[in-house]
Amino acid sequence: MTQLTWDNIGEREYETGVDHGVLYIPTDGVYDDGVAWNGLTTVTESPSGAESNKQYADNQVYVNLISAEQFDGTIEAFTYPKEFEQFDGKATPTPGVTVGQQDRGVFGLSYRTLKGNDQEGTAYGYKLHLVYDCQAAPSEQAHATVNDSPEALNFSWTISTTPVPVTGHKPTSTLTIDSTEVDGTLLSQLEDLLYGTSSTSPQLPTPDQVIALFEGTSTNVNLNTAANQPTYDSGTHVVTLPAVTGVQWKVNGVNKASGAQPALTAGQTAVVEAVAQSGYILEGDTDWAFDY
Repeated sequence: MTQLTWDNIGEREYETGVDHGVLYIPTDGVYDDGVAWNGLTTVTESPSGAESNKQYADNQVYVNLISAEQFDGTIEAFTYPKEFEQFDGKATPTPGVTVGQQDRGVFGLSYRTLKGNDQEGTAYGYKLHLVYDCQAAPSEQAHATVNDSPEALNFSWTISTTPVPVTGHKPTSTLTIDSTEVDGTLLSQLEDLLYGTSSTSPQLPTPDQVIALFEGTSTNVNLNTAANQPTYDSGTHVVTLPAVTGVQWKVNGVNKASGAQPALTAGQTAVVEAVAQSGYILEGDTDWAFDY
């Protein structure tokens, strides 16, 4: 038997801070375009639901039903990426001119919080937070005069989310990865996906892809190699999609089988996208555009 003890050396853990914010822009439901979010000051997680709803029979509680859980939150920052405007109900018909009250799209988000303890401080580790299918609501902005105690305007957005599928579990809007508990090499691979490398674009992998990565069951597909990339014949105006295991091709948003596609006509554009199938992670550029 072991007697419980409290506050042992090295076990006094805490969390603090927020940094490494990234905004992910979806293409046909795939978050394959990440942008650094500078000036991030606060991310408030506000889960709701999971409320008790007791059902009575025979003068007693017969069953206690729990409502579905939702994930909402608030993002606060001194600034935001230009790309975020499309998710904040803004459009730019011409450079320098912004039109408000437009449709608000869905975006992905990741950020990091620091994990410390009594021995190493915040060098102990960190947690990566991945948030899927977010939508930002209109928010209040107070513009105050400059005075003898000036403060920068702190932007704030309330976000709501729509859960995405997770194999073997209920759909979720959030995923958290603890650097003190996962394999460092696999964590580096995930960060290469989230933040990009010199040869790959930042992307937000699906929950299934993240879980498969840490379970050791995922397969990486390198799209930087010529053999794995679509080709375009400028003479025949035919786009050819290679057969690549783990890749579902889309042309102009429609699933296509590998092989030669119908020839483009004058003025036509083929937007080709590579989408990872379950258990695969794509490395490199995942979209191409071919014009006639």
